[in-house]
Amino acid sequence: MAIDTRGETAGKPSGEKKSRTSPALFYRQVVNELRKVIWPTRKDLITYTTVVLVFVVIMVAIVYGLDTLFGEGVLRIFG
Repeated sequence: MAIDTRGETAGKPSGEKKSRTSPALFYRQVVNELRKVIWPTRKDLITYTTVVLVFVVIMVAIVYGLDTLFGEGVLRIFG
């Protein structure tokens, strides 16, 4: 059986008034979360960038090839 939790904040009863987070507390929370992030090394970053660029070039070539093929096909049929 599912429990409907729409409109409620996790961990707080729905009857309590929500308090705002101060900017200083928000900043501390953000910094704390960013410390948990595992940042890639320079070598990893170069590898990931290379993989993405190669993939994009391959996809552009596929789309270009299909566009040219379909364009030629349409011109042969209708033109």
